[in-house]
Amino acid sequence: MNNITAMTVPAVSTPSIGSSAMLVELTVGVWTARKKDHQASDAVTESNFAAKGMANVTKRLIKCDELEAVQKFAGNARNTHYAMTMPWSDGGSRLLPTKQYFNYQQTLSGLEAEFNTLVNSFVHAYAWEVSQAQASLGNLFSHGEYPSADAVAGKFKFRVAYTPLPDAGDFRIDVGISAQEQLKASYAEHYKNQLATAMGDVWQRTHLALTNMSTKLDYEDTDEWEDYRTKPSEANPYGVVRRRRVGVNQFKDSLVSNALNMVELLGVCNVTNDPAMEMMQRTLSNAFRGVTAGGLREDEGMRKEVKECVDHALANIPSLGW
Repeated sequence: MNNITAMTVPAVSTPSIGSSAMLVELTVGVWTARKKDHQASDAVTESNFAAKGMANVTKRLIKCDELEAVQKFAGNARNTHYAMTMPWSDGGSRLLPTKQYFNYQQTLSGLEAEFNTLVNSFVHAYAWEVSQAQASLGNLFSHGEYPSADAVAGKFKFRVAYTPLPDAGDFRIDVGISAQEQLKASYAEHYKNQLATAMGDVWQRTHLALTNMSTKLDYEDTDEWEDYRTKPSEANPYGVVRRRRVGVNQFKDSLVSNALNMVELLGVCNVTNDPAMEMMQRTLSNAFRGVTAGGLREDEGMRKEVKECVDHALANIPSLGW
């Protein structure tokens, strides 16, 4: 394993990264199929001698697997978007490195196609689900609260918008010279802070992934075994007694794939060409070459060697005031 030299956070000025990154915004809209029932809300407050407006009854207009699949998929799509980008503004825009663009665009295009397929499945089942809702809601059902199938389809949206990242000094507006200089200085400070936040996010993700890996690899092989009972379930109310090695941590195959994804992230998200991040990426890439989850479970030497490198990397991640 290669050693990682001590790292310090370089002073962040205001480098222009307009050619190495862009801004991207993902909008995923999903029909919630929920609505406040004013009449039922008033009935609840009156029956409990409460003041009007102190209780609200929100009803679910439709409950079906097709709609829940769309809603769950929308959340997963947002998580994928966050994982492939870096934070930039509170308004929803994220920083997308140009090295990540083609992979991001291909991934999001695939997600959009799958999203549309799930939406079409729901819209196709919509009329039937409305009839089922009438039976489920009883007196709470109101046909006027259900849009047409076409109107419902319009409530779902999946949009990706790319915009260029302005340089820190690019302020072309018709104001006085003094005001323009003030605006430039203000934006330069904002630009510097947002860039520091974006790079810090990459370091935080790295720290989280390496900490998890170090914890999972923290055990030694032993000949001692212990009995344990699996968690009871409906099919197995008393659990099953099994045997395992003493002190052995359980981890999934994704432990290694997540680490490799993190190494790739260090490469594509280094929009400032930070030498510390470049060194971390190169060293960890060498450390994980040829490493498999099975090898880590079976080979104590490999496990110790990888953990030593991971711990050394953790010790040399720049302190960002976490």
